[in-house]
Amino acid sequence: MKITLNNRQEEFNSETLTISQIMEIKSFHFKMLVVRLNDTLIKREEYSSTQVKNGDDLKIIHLVSGG
Repeated sequence: MKITLNNRQEEFNSETLTISQIMEIKSFHFKMLVVRLNDTLIKREEYSSTQVKNGDDLKIIHLVSGG
């Protein structure tokens, strides 16, 4: 499967993966994330049930706060 992840082409050895699986593969373990799949905002509780398919555009953005 080939997808665009954070504006970069990525290839995975699976037909479909969930957002949670991709986050685990890529070691994205941040607390504050914004996730968009094909320009649709995905809620945290939907990460493990939302399938990413060949050709999808996935953005996983780490939010940073502080002062």
